[in-house]
Amino acid sequence: MSTGHDENVIWHPHAVTRTDREKQHGHRGVVLWFTGLSGSGKSTVAGALESALYPLGISTYLLDGDNVRHGLCRDLSFSDGDRKENIRRVGEVAKLMVDAGLVVLSAFISPHRAERQMVRELVGEGRFIEVFVDTPLAICEARDPKGLYKKARAGELRNFTGIDAAYEVPEQAEVHLDGEQLVTKLIAQLLDVLRGNDIINS
Repeated sequence: MSTGHDENVIWHPHAVTRTDREKQHGHRGVVLWFTGLSGSGKSTVAGALESALYPLGISTYLLDGDNVRHGLCRDLSFSDGDRKENIRRVGEVAKLMVDAGLVVLSAFISPHRAERQMVRELVGEGRFIEVFVDTPLAICEARDPKGLYKKARAGELRNFTGIDAAYEVPEQAEVHLDGEQLVTKLIAQLLDVLRGNDIINS
């Protein structure tokens, strides 16, 4: 897989800018990057936040780990290299969506700090909000919505984050959510963060 740039490929600036698009939407474009163990509640909270933002007239899009692997990243495995490429691709898509003026809700385990930092740098300063859904492994394993922990414990699933692959806890996440709290409380916390960052005003 080539990572270089063809000299004939040139970035074309658009007449309609991100500022124009944000003005049309009535809010800034930003990425909320939900990270945490499998079963921590990332997708649930991200989905609930999108449902809360929709009636407020906020233009959103939810990027979910499983959904992305059905299309954009269907050619990737779960090796370390492919996981990194998976996050890089998602980061590039999120960057484009932020340029379109959307509030992007991204729910991926993304276990490595370096990969989350890569996306932060891609998206740009002030456009990336890391949301750590902090749920104890025992709780995640008890939930086990996809039966993945059971497979990992049985040795049927290798390199599973939290069992035989490491999860690097965020050191400076903008938002730290207690994954054992009610989703309604977590959504209220996130809405306060969005208001505090002047992303929404309602």
